[in-house]
Amino acid sequence: MSKHTFKSLSLRKKMIIVFCLPTILLFMVNMTLYLGTSRMLVNLDEIYASNTSLTEMNQALDSLHSATADYLGTKTSDALEAYYIAEQDYRDILDVLEDNNDENDSRVLERNIKRLSDNYVTLTNQAVESKRGGNVEKYKGYYEKASRLYDYIGANITSLNNQQFVNNSKSYSTMMSALQTIEELNIFTLVLIGLANLSFVVLIASTITEPLIKLSSAANRVSNGDFEVSLPVAVNNDEIGVVTRAFNKMVVSLKEYITKLTESMETERKLKENELIMANHVKDAELKYLQSQINPHFLFNTLNAGAQLAMMEGADRTSEYMHNVANFFRYNIKKNKDVVTLKEEIELVDIYIYIINVRFAGEIQFEKNVDESLLNVQIPSMILQPIVENSINYGVRNIEWAKKIELSVYALGDYVCVSIKDNGIGMSCETITKILEGSYEGNSDKADSNGVGLANCIERLNIFYERDDVLDIISEGINKGTETILYLTPEEDNE
Repeated sequence: MSKHTFKSLSLRKKMIIVFCLPTILLFMVNMTLYLGTSRMLVNLDEIYASNTSLTEMNQALDSLHSATADYLGTKTSDALEAYYIAEQDYRDILDVLEDNNDENDSRVLERNIKRLSDNYVTLTNQAVESKRGGNVEKYKGYYEKASRLYDYIGANITSLNNQQFVNNSKSYSTMMSALQTIEELNIFTLVLIGLANLSFVVLIASTITEPLIKLSSAANRVSNGDFEVSLPVAVNNDEIGVVTRAFNKMVVSLKEYITKLTESMETERKLKENELIMANHVKDAELKYLQSQINPHFLFNTLNAGAQLAMMEGADRTSEYMHNVANFFRYNIKKNKDVVTLKEEIELVDIYIYIINVRFAGEIQFEKNVDESLLNVQIPSMILQPIVENSINYGVRNIEWAKKIELSVYALGDYVCVSIKDNGIGMSCETITKILEGSYEGNSDKADSNGVGLANCIERLNIFYERDDVLDIISEGINKGTETILYLTPEEDNE
């Protein structure tokens, strides 16, 4: 069984293998040793079978010689019957011996015993027949010859028996030594199987308990809220492996769920913070708009310009001017809380430029390069006008050359870009960095300002689009102008 196959087994099958395999192995070893021992015992019995046979032959010879003497002495029918029985028994035992031609001492003795026994039986038969015929001289002669053969046969049987006993003793010693070796091998095999069985049980126990210990340790740490725990590796494919994999998946899923829940709560918190920040900025803008509406300098300058225009050119232009001023204030009051389109913001810039040019005798050259298909993008109200106002107040107002402001709307990748560019005094890199970081302290309370600073616009754009890269300021240096670029996101992307 391969290692991979064993790992794929269930716990029940592993336990069956643990207990049954050593038992079967032990049974097979015991059976092998039992059969070997039985075979050795059979061989031991066979060792002395030849001695037993020779002893029986000697006893049969004695019985035949005694039966012959009894009949010759008594001549009764019972004695004759006993003779024939003894003769037949001796002949049956003689059949075991072979009339061989070997030169081995034991085989020569066997051959001599068989031939002498045949002559001996022939002489006893002749003696018995002579006794029955009443020939006394003959049966006595036959009996004397048979007696001499009897002694000689007995001596040969004793000699052969002694030789067989010596040979059998040597074989017995050899077999007893082999039997002892088998016994020692049996003990060694049993000890070896016992140790192997113990090692196998320990291995299986560790295979089952070690993953459970690791799993319980990991589960305990997870129950205490530690989801960074090192997850146990499922090596086996049994029930413990299935539980370990399921536990690992559960921990990973639970960790991901908690992570997503934390991220969701963090996102919700940020949204609420953004809503609060937006509300604060809106209220701040509302307050500044209200202040701008009652700013006496702004109202005075605006009305003074309107009066001068009325005196110089008549009522029609004055009416147009006052109408644009009214639209400007109306937009401030109406739209300061709304999300408007880019088109509405540009219209407000047009009104603002008109009012400024009336005040400053048309010295602001305003150009527009607008892609009309992009004007429906959403944008917080009062964003473009404060930027244009900033370009006038801090860029072109005090220059000696022609004052130019260019507003462009174009597509760039996934963004709708709005560029407000002037040819004024420019900005230093330090000032640009401070404005973008929100640390620049400009004068938003000057007389000609509407009170909404550039920092306020940047922060509202960041909150609205949920990005920090909504606005960028570019200036090539002193007296080289400034370009402010807004990177707006279309409505479907913004959502």
